[in-house]
Amino acid sequence: MTTPKEVKTVAVIGNGIIGHGLAQVFAVANYNVRMIGRNPKSLSAAVDKIKESLKRFQTHKILNAKDSKAAIGRIVTSTHLEDAAAAELVIEAVTEDLPLKHQIFERLDQICPLPAVLASSSGQPASKLVTRVKNRERVVAAHFWFPPQLIPLVEVCAGPETAPDVVPWICDVLRKAGKEPVVINREIPGFIGNRLQFALLREAWALWAAGVATAEAIDAVVRNSFGRRVAITGPIESADVGGLDTMHAFAAFLFPDIDAEAQPPAAIANLVKEGHRGLPSGRGVYDWSKRDGQALVAERMEELFRHLKRKK
Repeated sequence: MTTPKEVKTVAVIGNGIIGHGLAQVFAVANYNVRMIGRNPKSLSAAVDKIKESLKRFQTHKILNAKDSKAAIGRIVTSTHLEDAAAAELVIEAVTEDLPLKHQIFERLDQICPLPAVLASSSGQPASKLVTRVKNRERVVAAHFWFPPQLIPLVEVCAGPETAPDVVPWICDVLRKAGKEPVVINREIPGFIGNRLQFALLREAWALWAAGVATAEAIDAVVRNSFGRRVAITGPIESADVGGLDTMHAFAAFLFPDIDAEAQPPAAIANLVKEGHRGLPSGRGVYDWSKRDGQALVAERMEELFRHLKRKK
């Protein structure tokens, strides 16, 4: 497949928590953006969120007012999927509804002339999205992390029918937009990042459910130990630095005792059945009526900005 020689316009399908962040990322990187959503009200709200986000970038001196205004000027909203036809790169960012994604990719394949590339920002592998697509060679997974305007990683993974030149092409576009793409060599459920974070979450939930320690203690262990290191050295680097023989010996001792249940603990399932959704409902493992959840989220956001400024 011949990929587009240059990218002038990026279409983002969806304007939710990932979609409006993607629109910001590409608009700041000097691309024209078509942000396509279901209704004018939600699109207007998304533009307001982008403006609010850009103000935070100004506060942290990552962007100036002129650049922020120019970025907003590059974003055009629409409720018509047909407006994606003008884009060389189209990124789907709708809710995790596979039948809906099938409809969208089928229609995009009809609307968007070759060689436009069709990508999905969700954690769905490309092979799951092309059941109704004719030109399957141009579909690729490009999994962004929330919030995409602050998290640099994008996991890029070809499907079995994706053309070989699509992955290096989209990685180049992503780097020009300030992202750090990582290529996954073959499709696997959850890709890399989600598998790693859910492996940690499985053990953390299991320890809490078994009464080994309080949630506060478990979270404190992560924050105040290896959590301080992982932004610098990943798990495989850390094992090499610490001494592979030592880490191998300890793993051989510990692996048999680490939780390997196929389902989350019953204690977590019961909380969900009772309608406890965590911070959004005020109760989860933690009782959020006794904690300032918004302050915690704001603190995490500030830390992400610090990382971003350090990288820049």
